[in-house]
Amino acid sequence: AKFRKASDMSQTYVVFDVETPNAMNHRMSAIGITVMQDSVITNEFSSLVNPETHFDSFNVQLTGITPESVMCAPTFFDLWPTIEPLMSGGLLVAHNAPFDMGVLRKCLSQYGIDWRKFADYSCTCAISRKALPQLPNHKLNTICQALGISLQHHEAASDSRACAEILRHCMSLGVDVKDFIRRYRLSM
Repeated sequence: AKFRKASDMSQTYVVFDVETPNAMNHRMSAIGITVMQDSVITNEFSSLVNPETHFDSFNVQLTGITPESVMCAPTFFDLWPTIEPLMSGGLLVAHNAPFDMGVLRKCLSQYGIDWRKFADYSCTCAISRKALPQLPNHKLNTICQALGISLQHHEAASDSRACAEILRHCMSLGVDVKDFIRRYRLSM
């Protein structure tokens, strides 16, 4: 049998969460990123984001993020040089990932940022359905409650960290994340 070095099998997961200011979901008002090397959290980053667009009252109520709270925050364009190295550092993971990937794609497009044509990602909602079929649903807050994971729901840093904890838990149950990798078209 041929043995692979441990370094060949290590995987970096870039677990992220975005909050949006309105139902258009074309801009973000916050981003949280939790970087996990195998099952160890190695880096965390979060920021409010000035979306340079209107806020819906529904989103303000959901996230607590107001136009006033992002007035001095960086725009996505200004923040991108800081978050791009993190986002490029591994497999993107999010809870209900098609939503977060869609917001990311629209932000890149809106600001004319050419990053990649495609990005691989995994979704902890899909992974948790396989690993935790006994749960009544696979919403982030339901899973966190069941697993005793701390969560300030709709706060991007807390959501991304909770998502990383869910990923770690599912991997500890034997789920192979490779089975859940999908490809997302980022450039429109």
